[in-house]
Amino acid sequence: QVQLVESGGGLVQAGGSLRLSCAASGRTFSNYAMGWFRQAPGKVREFVAAISWRGGNTYYADSVKGRFTISRDNAKNTVYLQMNSLKPEDTAVYYCAHKMGSGSSSIYEYDYWGQGTQVTVSS
Repeated sequence: QVQLVESGGGLVQAGGSLRLSCAASGRTFSNYAMGWFRQAPGKVREFVAAISWRGGNTYYADSVKGRFTISRDNAKNTVYLQMNSLKPEDTAVYYCAHKMGSGSSSIYEYDYWGQGTQVTVSS
């Protein structure tokens, strides 16, 4: 079992920044990829970013490339999502997720999920 807890969400003006954190506990963290997804009201959950377990490979949705950065600290069992130049369309509940093997944009490959943290970007 893996437990994931997100934090760092909030209300920010367009153009601002937020840093999300996801703390993992339970199974050893360092052998698994981690991902961030988001879900806006009335929309399906979508991929945002993913990172391999050593951190050497990162993946981003086109909509956030160049603005968001995913990173991880295996000593702290934590993955981060630095979000810069935020836009109103980034408003959503953000979820971190865990999967075995390499990083992926496929929601179906992730086996554990956090409860989500709300990010609201005002115009």
